[in-house]
Amino acid sequence: MEADDGRVTECPTEAALAVIGGRWKVPILWHLRRGTLRFGELSRLLSGVTQKMLTQQLRELERDGIVYRRVYPEVPPRVEYSLTQLGASLSPLLDALSTWGEGFLTQVVARREGVGARETA
Repeated sequence: MEADDGRVTECPTEAALAVIGGRWKVPILWHLRRGTLRFGELSRLLSGVTQKMLTQQLRELERDGIVYRRVYPEVPPRVEYSLTQLGASLSPLLDALSTWGEGFLTQVVARREGVGARETA
């Protein structure tokens, strides 16, 4: 597996991060867990992503076998994205990241409130 800088890695964690790393990949995977989505639907769900960046991230996920891209032969073309079996196997990881993130956010809020209280005293 290649790391982001192109070198080959044997570290499983680094390999996993090479696949799901990127500003928009985890949010894309999070939304695709609920089912198949069209490009425009994904774009609306991911506030702030550019069309170019969404296309790039989806292509990388497709290249790595995480996302399946289905193009319908109609005009205008309709394209749908869904998780492959390998992509769906990331669900426990996404759940764990979500759980960790919730705890982290709770701690950050508490810490910031504590700092704010000390500053006003």
